[in-house]
Amino acid sequence: MTFAADASFGWSDWHPHIDVWLVMVACAVLYAAAIKAWAPAPVGAERVGASRVQITFFYCGLAILWIGADFPIHDLAENYLFSVHMFQHLLFSLVAPPLILLGIPSYVMRRLFSPRWLWRLARFATRPVVALIAFNFVIAFTHWPALVDAAVTSELLHFTLHLVLFVTATMMWWPVVAPLPEFARLSEPAKMLYLFLQSIVPTVPASFLTFASAPIYKVYVSAPRLWGLDVVTDQRIAGLLMKILGGLILWVAIAIIFFRWNAKEQNGEVEEVPWEDFERELQAWDMRST
Repeated sequence: MTFAADASFGWSDWHPHIDVWLVMVACAVLYAAAIKAWAPAPVGAERVGASRVQITFFYCGLAILWIGADFPIHDLAENYLFSVHMFQHLLFSLVAPPLILLGIPSYVMRRLFSPRWLWRLARFATRPVVALIAFNFVIAFTHWPALVDAAVTSELLHFTLHLVLFVTATMMWWPVVAPLPEFARLSEPAKMLYLFLQSIVPTVPASFLTFASAPIYKVYVSAPRLWGLDVVTDQRIAGLLMKILGGLILWVAIAIIFFRWNAKEQNGEVEEVPWEDFERELQAWDMRST
């Protein structure tokens, strides 16, 4: 099976990216070791470690990263189509990070951030306003034409940008799926507002991609064409993916939060928020001095 009429790219071209395999296997092994070795003290005859749901979430998130970084997505994104490049970024920023965060038990997080300086840095970096600004700055910066053209031709720069994108995306998702209650946490309505704001910001670069009548990225002008897509159509598909698919992922998350919150309210599990808690939430949003 080939991907296009252009027979220069097909499943017969499959090859593993050894560096990706090594990193992903190392992450899987370290996670398995951490959830076992750092589990809380035994209760009865067994240790209380990660749940099956958490383990499933983590390995699903890791698998998403692996799929995005390996053949064929990596090769298509780097050598052929900007639309696949955009799809790859959506996997790295909107799909894998929340799954990985949901899969890491709180006791592992506390151990990872045990150095006081790292704990303070993480608390600051995951504050909602800080995380939102950092992630969207990276989104805008990584779509700067000169940077995209340079990254596609440099493996080291490309890897670095993907790492920064993943880290800031993890920061962005933290207030929504925060595994540590010690960090700033948002109420369900605040989480929905937060994700709604995140769904709006990327529409700016998405609009430039969708409505541009000329190629924005020079490196893809000379790239071999697949699936009969010219460079401008490929660019427009990338913009639509960023806007529609990216927005859909965020709105699905909003819907999940809403229905879970509504179910708790119906069961009488939602309590009124005391004024002191509301003040702490405002502090988390940087809406008053701390």
